[in-house]
Amino acid sequence: MRVGLMIPCYVDVFYPEVGIATLELLEKLGVEVEYPFDQTCCGQPMANSGYAGDARATEELLVRNFAKFEYVVIPSGSCAHHIRNKMTAAAATPERDHVRSRTFDLVEFLHDVLRASEFPWAEFPRRVAVHTSCSAIRGLHEESMSERVHDAEFSKPKSLLRKVKGLEIAEFDRADECCGFGGTFAVNEEAVSVKMGVDKLDFVAKGRADCVVSSDMSCLMHLQGCAKRLGRNLSFLHIAQVLNGPRA
Repeated sequence: MRVGLMIPCYVDVFYPEVGIATLELLEKLGVEVEYPFDQTCCGQPMANSGYAGDARATEELLVRNFAKFEYVVIPSGSCAHHIRNKMTAAAATPERDHVRSRTFDLVEFLHDVLRASEFPWAEFPRRVAVHTSCSAIRGLHEESMSERVHDAEFSKPKSLLRKVKGLEIAEFDRADECCGFGGTFAVNEEAVSVKMGVDKLDFVAKGRADCVVSSDMSCLMHLQGCAKRLGRNLSFLHIAQVLNGPRA
């Protein structure tokens, strides 16, 4: 299996260790990984802000970079959701449609495509609160939605994390509620965004978690900033960092 690895631009700049953990994890699972070096943004910030035309060149570069791969894997539910379900500025070509249909967030790739059954190298003796982003829940269906009261409950991130030795999952109320980041929403509606982040952290605290894990570093970046200002002693890790185990 040959995979094109796409690393979100904000991860590349602020959290390169997440990209490294994603690469190492995929290689441990026997996946052949290639990283196109001239990749940039997926175009989501422009598109979500109503500037779809400005996203076109970025999206078309993405298509050129990744059209040759059987799968495209990205450690971000929101970016994967944009590429697969909302990337419409790029010219409609067979290459674009191939990239859209073959792009997966890391969690769903591990769970649905690889069907990873064990991570024997991983050990994480911590009590973990799992935050699944709005895009991952309602765009990629990685977790059941509380508003769909008759659906069976499931969580792909939790299913993977339960395979990690020593890890305990901390359940908390309103777990699928937005953390308040929302991309440019956090800039345009700062006060509302912060209040939502603080509310999320209050629920996490009631679950007695000492670490928050997510497949979206954008959400964790927002929550980490809120926690720092509140003086909360919490750590924040991408799920790839936990599943990859300690680095040598």
